[in-house]
Amino acid sequence: MSLGPRGGSGARFRDARRASFALKPIGIVSALAAEARTLGPTTPHRAELRQLPDGALLAVSGIGGAAAAAAARRLVLAGATALASFGTAGGLDPTLTCGTVLLPEEVVAFDGAAAVAPASATSAHWRQRLGAALPACCITGGGRLLTSEQPIGRGAKADAWRKTGAAAVDMESAAIAQVAAQAGLPFIVVRVIIDSAADELPAAVIAASGGGRLRIGRLIAGLRLSSGDVGALIRLSARYRIARRALATVAQQGSAARRALVGGPDGEIS
Repeated sequence: MSLGPRGGSGARFRDARRASFALKPIGIVSALAAEARTLGPTTPHRAELRQLPDGALLAVSGIGGAAAAAAARRLVLAGATALASFGTAGGLDPTLTCGTVLLPEEVVAFDGAAAVAPASATSAHWRQRLGAALPACCITGGGRLLTSEQPIGRGAKADAWRKTGAAAVDMESAAIAQVAAQAGLPFIVVRVIIDSAADELPAAVIAASGGGRLRIGRLIAGLRLSSGDVGALIRLSARYRIARRALATVAQQGSAARRALVGGPDGEIS
């Protein structure tokens, strides 16, 4: 019995798998467009979303939990079957350095005094698959991720680390985790450390971060009033470039890590 041209049946099977996957995309939330661009080119999708070439849906939410939750809900309504929080975070654990890829086991929201809800676990299988697929050049970490309503400075970082044991802090992941839990979807976090526990966020940056976006006008005005923040902002910009390169490494098209990310909890690494 002839099987046709060599590899024909395998090619048809792979095409069928790709077609099936295209109908079941994961959803990725990034707070900032600069973070999202490390995922590569996109095409417009409905409901203010974008679609990546490998089928994943992308939402650029803006800064903060409310904006991230709204973006995550749009992804769920668009048919996402799993959610990923993708971007940068601030280090709380003093051993973490800029550029470390963090795949936390759980996420907790914190109001400065206590956790505001039980911790949300990330998908163990998805996290382990992605961790195994990361290139050897990546420095990786895990543990707990803290989500804060506001950016926090160096002194507050030390306090948050003592109170929560969290390795790092962001402003969106707990809200995305909550939407995933409500929809019964797997959830993962991919965050790269930008500022370490010893780094001080410029006061002008903290003041300008709010309402779902970074207000450039307020940032410039703050720098004029506090010239001492300029040096800290330059250092932060350098660290941000390092963090973006690490994000791009995770998201490199065609890589095992990229396939593990967009393949969701049940996908294959190769």
